[in-house]
Amino acid sequence: MSQKNEIPILVLSILITVGLIAGGFWWFSKKSGLELNKINSGNTNTPQVASEQPRGKIFTSVKDVPTGLFNYGGSTSWAPIRLIIDPAIQGARPEFRLRYVQPSNASPGSGTGINSLIDGQLAFVQSSRPVLNQELSRAQQRGLTLKQIPVAIDGLAVAVNLNLNIPGLTVEQLKSIYTGKINNWSQVGGPNIPIKPYSRRIADGGTVELFVQDILGGQAFSSNVEFISTTTQALQKLAGSPGSIYYASAPEVIPQCSIKALPLGRTQGEYIAPYQEPSVLPSECRDKRNKLNIEAFQSGKYPITRNLFVVVKQNGQTEQQAGVAYANLLLTEQGQELITQAGFVKIR
Repeated sequence: MSQKNEIPILVLSILITVGLIAGGFWWFSKKSGLELNKINSGNTNTPQVASEQPRGKIFTSVKDVPTGLFNYGGSTSWAPIRLIIDPAIQGARPEFRLRYVQPSNASPGSGTGINSLIDGQLAFVQSSRPVLNQELSRAQQRGLTLKQIPVAIDGLAVAVNLNLNIPGLTVEQLKSIYTGKINNWSQVGGPNIPIKPYSRRIADGGTVELFVQDILGGQAFSSNVEFISTTTQALQKLAGSPGSIYYASAPEVIPQCSIKALPLGRTQGEYIAPYQEPSVLPSECRDKRNKLNIEAFQSGKYPITRNLFVVVKQNGQTEQQAGVAYANLLLTEQGQELITQAGFVKIR
């Protein structure tokens, strides 16, 4: 082949090679760019992406946990959770220090806690009931927005004396007892014994507020209801009085040996026990203890259930970060398991 013929062929070969290299580089760049976009979008710190990520299995996997000491307060029904979970959180996340603060001029409870949150005295609140409309309005007047994050399921249990022989109560009968329409156990299939109802005051917390709203329908307590300060005090009275009745958070009632929890129902004769059946005999209670009827609480078969909430002040400050972090810690697999150990029902 002559030199004149070789030159065009060489030029053509070079052009083809350059074209293949350029095309390959273009394809590789485009492909790599797509993968980089995927990686970058996975690492973004925007709230939208963070909220879509799984909450994790253990406390150490939770992100955006702030450093510092954070005061919180609220519901007395949360006491078993505070006792078990907070030390575990402190051990896993020592930078996130927690301090439960009781109000100086009022009884501790969901309502007083939420008011203290609005007033800027707390970082976040534990509540055993939803935030009320008047609380939302008060917060709005302060330029604040409140967010409630459900983290567990609880229920109200009705406690009576161990020797009271009665199969159960309907929700309507319970209402009639506390509004004064029913005042003897013989009126609901029990013995001829006067009923002595006990309750904490409405101002004392979310449990009473929920009872008044959902069970009494907003009606006032009867004049024969005796108000006491604590659940411990009420259970002591029940143990010594065959006609007494009291209601409280289920984990506070179910394991007790000196009293018993009554099955409740929406219709007469169709009662659901708040404990796992068969119930533990009083003679065996010290060693075994009754346990919560988890299936009935999760399914809603038990007639008086509620969510427990972490209430967060959305102000864009460290307080908001602390409240969200606390809720996310409770919503991990580790947190939900500890909630079960505390006697409540996991929500996820």
